[in-house]
Amino acid sequence: MAQTATTTATLTEVMAELAALADPKARAVNEKHGDDHGVNLGKLRAVAKRLKTQPELARELWATGDTAARLLSLLICRPRAFDREELDGMLREARVPKVHDWLVNYVVKKSPHAEELRQAWFTDPDPVLASAGWALTSERVVKEPEGLDLPGLLDTIEAKMKDAPERLQWAMNTCLAQIGIGHPQLRSRAVSIGERLEVLKDYPTPPGCTSPYAPVWITEIVRRQQEAASP
Repeated sequence: MAQTATTTATLTEVMAELAALADPKARAVNEKHGDDHGVNLGKLRAVAKRLKTQPELARELWATGDTAARLLSLLICRPRAFDREELDGMLREARVPKVHDWLVNYVVKKSPHAEELRQAWFTDPDPVLASAGWALTSERVVKEPEGLDLPGLLDTIEAKMKDAPERLQWAMNTCLAQIGIGHPQLRSRAVSIGERLEVLKDYPTPPGCTSPYAPVWITEIVRRQQEAASP
């Protein structure tokens, strides 16, 4: 993309600001989760809030390949400005977990191409792309389940989640929990699958947080919903 002097200066200034915000301690924490940057996410969001939506700058930040710049890019972009091929290419480049997560949740879910990409990624042999397909499927389970084969999804989860790579396993587990939470007719089966597979059963959960272990997650959220609905 050709850049004007003004755009180049803006990109240069933002990159310099991100470099100044980098903190070795934050990098050490982020690297434990596979994220290779040292910018505190709260400070990154503050920069995005100041910049507001800037689609062209967002594209330039993404093109740098720098993780902090890409995260900022996803916060200031216009999701509907990307075509299907761009989003597919971006996801294939997004190997850093936080970039992958924000791209799917902040951009792809708001795109008119979300359903088409969901179907394409869901069956992709790359587990990272497949995990995005499952994340978008979970979104549909919650917001627009009509047309989804929910029992079929449970069949696939039951057969494949236990041995799936970590990122894909998390996405499948989320789908399992959302089916159990939102669809009472399938709740007992969802809980039974979770109990049998024991995925994330021993995951360390901070006090006050809900365990990602599906049977506990389902039971707790349903309890809260019932409590909120009771007079």
